Amino acid sequence: MPATVLTAHALLLDMDGTLVNSDAVVERVWRRWAERHGLDGDEVMKVVHGRQGHASMALLLPDRPVEQNLADNARLLAEETADTRGVIEIPGASAFLASLRGLPHALVTSADVALSTARMNAAGLPLPEIRVTAESVGASKPDPEGFLKGAAELGIDPADCVVFEDSGAGIAAGRAAGMRVVGVGPRAGSHAPDVVVRDLTQVTVDALDDGTIRLHVG
Repeated sequence: MPATVLTAHALLLDMDGTLVNSDAVVERVWRRWAERHGLDGDEVMKVVHGRQGHASMALLLPDRPVEQNLADNARLLAEETADTRGVIEIPGASAFLASLRGLPHALVTSADVALSTARMNAAGLPLPEIRVTAESVGASKPDPEGFLKGAAELGIDPADCVVFEDSGAGIAAGRAAGMRVVGVGPRAGSHAPDVVVRDLTQVTVDALDDGTIRLHVG
């Protein structure tokens, strides 16, 4: 099947599942959490990808006070930040980021600064200069706030941005922001992104003279 060609003026990149494969850590930490709370680990894993931890907890333990979720989330973030065993780059991520040097792009992640730094370092990937992290927003994905903030920091209209995401929550956030979405990896396909790739080896980037970014996807 021929590649899909998309044009944009900025790219907004999720981290976990998109640039970095951190599934091993996420599974370890969240399955332990599920066990502590008497929840089914498989059901918990269906919810947690793409969201901030406290937002996942609010869905899984709807009667628990927000303050308790925030405190629990802080503990989980510390656990995840300290555990980088098995964290590797998504195939093609290093070359993809190298191809974006000098082009408008930002990291938009539900991780906080410490966790995003630890995971990108563990995977051997450079951190984009502009980062929208958990500390930067008042609402977790699937709320579009993070992507809209990324576009604003880059000075690019949302309609001229393309999002790279792997999770249902992230894809919904990109769509709600009025952006086109490239789905990355096996989780993405069931959430109706504009186009899906197996990994980032299936994406090539051309910078045009007028500042347009041309993507060959697939």
